[in-house]
Amino acid sequence: MAPVIKFSNEDTFFSKSLRAKINEYFKVSGKSKTGDWRIGLKAAILFLSLICIYTILVFAQPYWPISILLCLLLGVNLAAIGFNIMHDAGHNSLSRNKKINSLLSYSLNLVGGNIYLWKLKHNIAHHTYTNIEGEDHDIEIKFMRVHRDQPLKRYHKYQRYYFIFLYGISYLAWVFFQDYEKYFRQKLGKNSERFAFPLKEKVIFWISKVFHLGIFIVIPMIVVGWLSTLFGLLVAGVVCGICLATVFQLAHVVEETEFKSLATDKLEEEWMVHQVHSTANFATKDKVLTWLLGGLNFQLEHHLFPKICHVHYPAINEIVKEACRELGIKSVEYGTFREAFKSHVRVIRSMSR
Repeated sequence: MAPVIKFSNEDTFFSKSLRAKINEYFKVSGKSKTGDWRIGLKAAILFLSLICIYTILVFAQPYWPISILLCLLLGVNLAAIGFNIMHDAGHNSLSRNKKINSLLSYSLNLVGGNIYLWKLKHNIAHHTYTNIEGEDHDIEIKFMRVHRDQPLKRYHKYQRYYFIFLYGISYLAWVFFQDYEKYFRQKLGKNSERFAFPLKEKVIFWISKVFHLGIFIVIPMIVVGWLSTLFGLLVAGVVCGICLATVFQLAHVVEETEFKSLATDKLEEEWMVHQVHSTANFATKDKVLTWLLGGLNFQLEHHLFPKICHVHYPAINEIVKEACRELGIKSVEYGTFREAFKSHVRVIRSMSR
C-alpha cells in the first residue's frame, strides 16, 4: 500500500535526541533490544496454560462452575498470548532470530486470527497513521463514534450503554467474520485501497482457519456436545474481546489523546511527536498488569519503538518522559487502569452527542 500522509522532516530534533538517548541506554547496559529469557519463560507459561486449560475443559469435563471459570481463564489466556507473544513476534522484537519471530507470530493464526492481515492493519496502518481518520483503521469501529470528525448517527446516543457489548463480541467478530470480509474484499477498510494478497498467504489463511475451527469447535463438539462448546466459546470469546478492545481503547481513545482529519497529505509535525500526542500510557507501576498485557500499558514506548521488546518498556519509560519534558512536549499517562477507563468512558459519552 502506497503511503498517503507525509510527516514533517524539517525539524526532527525530538526524534534524533530520543533515539540517541535510547541507543545510549542499550549500549551502556549491554542489553539487546529484542527479548531475553523473561519473554521465553512467559511464552512457555502461556502456551502450557493454554494446553492445560483446553485439555481439562474438553477431556476432563469438570463440574460446570469450574468449567465456566476455566472458560473465563481461557479468554484471558488467549488475549495474553496475543499481547505477549504474537504482538512482539509480529513486530520482530521478540527475538534476534527472524525465523523465531515469524514462527511465533503465527500464534495469532492458532487462536483464530491471521498474521498477514494483522500486520497490514496494525504494523502499517495503525502504527504509521495513529488516530488519523481514514488511515488508521483501528478507529473505524462499527456503531461507535470516537472523535468529532466522525459522523454522528442516531444510535451513537446509546453507545455509552452498548460499548461493552461491542468490545465483548469484537474477538469473535474478528476471527469469524472480519478476516473473511478482508480476504474477499482485499481491503482493510470500507474506503481503503485493495492490498496484495500472495497465494502463499491465501493458502496459510485457509489452512489455519480450518485448523482453528477443528481445534476449538469440531473436536469440542464431538467430545462435549454442541451446546457446551458454543457456550464455552462464547464465554472465552467475550472475555478475550473485552481484554483486547479495552487495552487498545485506553491507549488511544482517552480525553487527552489527539485525533486528526487531514485535508492535505502533509502533517506539520514529526512522526514521533504525533505518536506522543495520539497515544497514552496507563498503570505503568502495576507489575502484574504489565506482565499480563505484554507491556502494552506502556503504549507510548511501544509506538515510538515497536522494534524494542516489551520487557524493556519500564526501563525506557523514564528516558521517554525526560525527552518530552526537555522540549515541552506533553505526554499522556494515567496512574491507574481505573483512571484511564473512566477517561475512556467520558470520551464515549461526549461523542454520543
